[in-house]
Amino acid sequence: MRKALIMVNAAAISATVLLVGVSVGARAQDAPPGNAVEGKRLYLADGCFLCHGRAGQGGQLNGPAPILAKTQMPYDGFTGQLRHPINDMPAYSEKVMSDKQIADIYAFVQSLPGPRPVKDVPILND
Repeated sequence: MRKALIMVNAAAISATVLLVGVSVGARAQDAPPGNAVEGKRLYLADGCFLCHGRAGQGGQLNGPAPILAKTQMPYDGFTGQLRHPINDMPAYSEKVMSDKQIADIYAFVQSLPGPRPVKDVPILND
């Protein structure tokens, strides 16, 4: 059973890497138009903030949850992760979340300020 689970996890990781790798050229500017205001509503209503933080800063609830603010993940990879997630994240099928809703959430996380450069954090420069 454990060997089968490891093989399934390896297959899921490979599929995600393939999705991200295939869509390297599909950055934020190639994403379908999304409504950041609606995306924020969905992000909060669907509980994304519980793991990824209210400002998309990432977190440690069930292990490291990636930073989503100004994500460098291409839109296609973002969609792939929502549809077929790795690790503890729940899957969001088309019945649960439409492509338009994903575009809205992607627009929201792209609208968030990304991590500040280390030089802009005074305590890290002492």
